[in-house]
Amino acid sequence: MEDKIEVLISEKEIQEKVAEIAEQIKKDYEGKTIFAVCVLKGGVVFLSDIVRKLYPLDVNLNFMKTSSYKSGTVSSGSMQIHLDLDQDIKDKDVIIFEDIIDSGNTLSILRKMLLRREPKSLKICTFLSKPSRREVEIPVDYVCFEIPDKFVVGYGLDYAEKYRNLPYLGYVCTE
Repeated sequence: MEDKIEVLISEKEIQEKVAEIAEQIKKDYEGKTIFAVCVLKGGVVFLSDIVRKLYPLDVNLNFMKTSSYKSGTVSSGSMQIHLDLDQDIKDKDVIIFEDIIDSGNTLSILRKMLLRREPKSLKICTFLSKPSRREVEIPVDYVCFEIPDKFVVGYGLDYAEKYRNLPYLGYVCTE
């Protein structure tokens, strides 16, 4: 059975907002090198679009893959790292690029872990934020879109590994 997907944010709206956020980052980091940390898998589409718009800034790309241990629907507050950075971030200007901030639990743990590695600065840039689901408040420096509490897919976000390649953000209709 095929899932019914409704458009929440169009491809054009996404590209306009990504360009706007990239311009702000370029102003904030003028003359600096950004150490971009992409949280896989969902963040890779967002990162690949925004990083091209950051030119002529120097951008160093790196990737992390994490998961939370969960019991039912509650996060235990622990995190497993499946892929860690392959470079030291000490004294570097780091931006974490995330696809979506929901509860904030995993990103909060990741942020604390990276801060212990003593970067010069650490900021967070997210494609999506669901403030209604937030359990842990974390400082987010760049947000493309705040969205309602819907199960979203597309533009890197998946449902059972499907729909990541949609050029827009949609939500799965339950009706």
